Amino acid sequence: MHKRKSIWRYAPLVGVTALIMSGCATTNNAQVSDLQKALEAKQKENNALRADLSTLQQQAATSQPAPAPAMPATAAAPLLPPNPKAGECYARVWVSPTYKKVPHKILVSEASERTEVIPARYEWVSEEVVVKPASYRIETVPARYETVTETILVSEANREWRTSLDRNAPPASKELLEAARKHGVDLDGTKPGMCFHEHYRPARYITEEQQVLVSDGGETLHATKPKYRIVEKKVLVSEASVKYEQVPAVYEWTEEKVIDKPAHTVWKKGEGPIQKINEATGEIMCLVEVPATYKVIRKRVLKKPASVRKIEIPARYKTIRVRELAEEPQVVKQDVPPRYKTIKVRKKVADPEFVWHEVHMHGEPRATRTGNKICLLEMPARYKTVTRRVLKSPATTRKIEIPVVTKKIKVRKMIAEPQVKRIAIPARYETVFERQLDQEGHMEWRSILCKTNMTVSRIKGIQRALQREGYYKGVIDGIVGRQTIAAVNAFQKAKGLPVDSYLNIETVKTLGVSPR
Repeated sequence: MHKRKSIWRYAPLVGVTALIMSGCATTNNAQVSDLQKALEAKQKENNALRADLSTLQQQAATSQPAPAPAMPATAAAPLLPPNPKAGECYARVWVSPTYKKVPHKILVSEASERTEVIPARYEWVSEEVVVKPASYRIETVPARYETVTETILVSEANREWRTSLDRNAPPASKELLEAARKHGVDLDGTKPGMCFHEHYRPARYITEEQQVLVSDGGETLHATKPKYRIVEKKVLVSEASVKYEQVPAVYEWTEEKVIDKPAHTVWKKGEGPIQKINEATGEIMCLVEVPATYKVIRKRVLKKPASVRKIEIPARYKTIRVRELAEEPQVVKQDVPPRYKTIKVRKKVADPEFVWHEVHMHGEPRATRTGNKICLLEMPARYKTVTRRVLKSPATTRKIEIPVVTKKIKVRKMIAEPQVKRIAIPARYETVFERQLDQEGHMEWRSILCKTNMTVSRIKGIQRALQREGYYKGVIDGIVGRQTIAAVNAFQKAKGLPVDSYLNIETVKTLGVSPR
């Protein structure tokens, strides 16, 4: 319904837009500007109506009440139907707003004027014009070069420590050079071509005899066994006591009939034959009479109360044979001397070390070399002869003048200016109808048929009545289907009755069918 309302409200906007499009060819710029302003105003109104429609739809979506349990008819419930009758069902439905058409006289085309243009008059004359103006051009004189030869230094002479005297040998690391310096090699005073080897001197040991303690001295302890004898003793097995026995109570059973729930009326949620959430709220309330219910209960009645009786229990004794200690055990001590053992011990007299010496010295055996070697290699300076091209005289330019060139041509000259003739056009009006709200939409309770008070015979009676009126052409089956609801809605529209998604009581009575 809100969508249909919005469409009717947009009708003036559509009409104004069509009039603007038809008058564009005959109005001037001022008229087009005014009509565009009117169109923008209608578009703003259109946007406001859309916002209102969106708000109403959201309110309708959020106002659906949650299912509530059945409540007594006397409970305070402001949303319940007014003046309800027991055995009837009610639905809370949305009554759509009503509208009326209001005529408006609108300006289709404002008063304006049209213009007629009288063209200008021309004649041909001869004139001398410049075809090509005086100018100049610039010519370039290329630069001149000469070739010279010179010798340049490619790499300077230097000294470098390497792992051998081979020029392709890798350089010695900083760690290796520091180790050689630490063990006596004078790196700064070494001459080019000298090499040094690294040797490893292992640690030196001697063997000595030494006595070590194998077992500490001490003492051993020996315990003698205890001695026992057998004697007879009288012992208390159970003391004298008292025992109480419980005598249970005696009961008997009786039956009594009581009211389980008194007679009352309650509101219950009902269901319509078909639901349309976009037109109704889905709230169907039925006032139902509930008869009183009874139940038979069994009672257990006390016949004889419970009691206790006292019983005396005498003490009990028993004679037993007991083993007593006749002689306690004793501890005997014995001394044990310490024990020693002679072993051979390897003792270090010199730590391992690294030494460096010149490769031509043979003070260390060849087998102790570690493989580390450093050599001071001298690299001579290298030069290269190159030929290069040098500038002898730079490039220059010179300016060359070009004379002006003229030509006689025919020129079209205006002898009379164009003129504009203005013709007045009267304003034009048209009457349009605007759809305005006559009565706001609202919610109301309607008495309806639902599953609580709907019977097959009553539905058949409704179908027969609709068939007599010419609205129903289906089978008389007592079932509320889509065809039955469609016939009911058509009958309601034809008779001016409230149209909703339920079988309301007013429609049932108009069809001549008893609602009870």
